[in-house]
Amino acid sequence: MLTRRIIPCLDVKAGRVVKGVRFENLADVGDPAELAARYERDGADEIVFLDITATLEGRRTMEEAARRTAERLFIPLTIGGGIRTHEDVKRMLRAGADKVGINTAAVRTPALITECARDFGSQCVVVTIDSKREGGAHRVYVGAGRERTDLETVAWARRAAELGAGEILLTSIDRDGTTDGYDLDLTAAVSEAVDIPVIASGGCGSVDHIYDALTRGRGDAALAASIFHYGQATPNTVKEELCRRGLPVRR
Repeated sequence: MLTRRIIPCLDVKAGRVVKGVRFENLADVGDPAELAARYERDGADEIVFLDITATLEGRRTMEEAARRTAERLFIPLTIGGGIRTHEDVKRMLRAGADKVGINTAAVRTPALITECARDFGSQCVVVTIDSKREGGAHRVYVGAGRERTDLETVAWARRAAELGAGEILLTSIDRDGTTDGYDLDLTAAVSEAVDIPVIASGGCGSVDHIYDALTRGRGDAALAASIFHYGQATPNTVKEELCRRGLPVRR
């Protein structure tokens, strides 16, 4: 049985890690390189670094902050935010990323997924999906969660996998920052629809939520921020509890 991964998320704005609710009301919680190094010491399997305003501001990802973060790590690092072109992906890989997250650009130009998978390997290509519930359906949003698209979330995840994505990072906008738990129905629906790993994101407030995401939600990994940033848990304490409940984790 594959081990489940615990992944702290660093949402970065102006070179600092921030945390908000549903992508709004952002509060400063620290330096990305320092937090990433601490989470690695505390047992994180990977780190995700997202420049959350790059797309809105029409600029490239903050390469200096990303590079400083990469230099401190020995575990895999995913960098996303403001990735618009094949050259942007190459630039982030050269800056030290092991994987690159593509969101808005993947929706606008789906062929970018295939091009990057061909040239850098599918394992480098993470399609990040921001999803919002609308009635009984889930809709894909882009532009840092501000722009609605006509894409249905599960269908887009399936298409991204077909185009060559190696992984899906799935964030529920409705749950983001609320600490009310992941959207388990959404996570399970996407996990069942694709044959690539799915990272559950948005809403983690406890170890119970992570356990639910990896069991009822069928996620391959769980992304969390608040519980790590505010000292409620460490990746190691999460893993100890998951192991106690019978889930395989990397120790």
